[in-house]
Amino acid sequence: MRARRALPLAALGLLWPALAHGEAVLEHGVAVLQGLDKVTARVSPVRAPLDQPIRFGRLEIMVRACRETPPTEPPESAAFLEIRELPPKSEAARAPVELFSGWMFASSPALNALEHPVYDLWVLDCEAPVELSAGAQGGTDGTAPRSE
Repeated sequence: MRARRALPLAALGLLWPALAHGEAVLEHGVAVLQGLDKVTARVSPVRAPLDQPIRFGRLEIMVRACRETPPTEPPESAAFLEIRELPPKSEAARAPVELFSGWMFASSPALNALEHPVYDLWVLDCEAPVELSAGAQGGTDGTAPRSE
């Protein structure tokens, strides 16, 4: 299976008015995701802190960024995710398979979705706002983590 690549930064700007107009976005420390196991039809909430691997079935999810538009803009949450499929325990020597690396948007889950025969995963929201240092000017520089 080939890893999915992220949307170009230009597409992120078109979908996210705050970035397109150079306004600040709100950084958060936790992404709230929802996962579906298609075999059992079980839907599960997943809270994923930044830069900490989280397991959902055989998937390992790493959230690199979770951003939200300010209250003055239309509501939108997006998370930059890296998702790998771990091998079964019987094949522990096999390397994990990179499935997805890119932005997922809460308002458009099908736009840049994880394609997997057993699991679906999508972004619901961001939680735990990140405190900015005293020298910060109220937001981020609007740049995205590299997807390559």
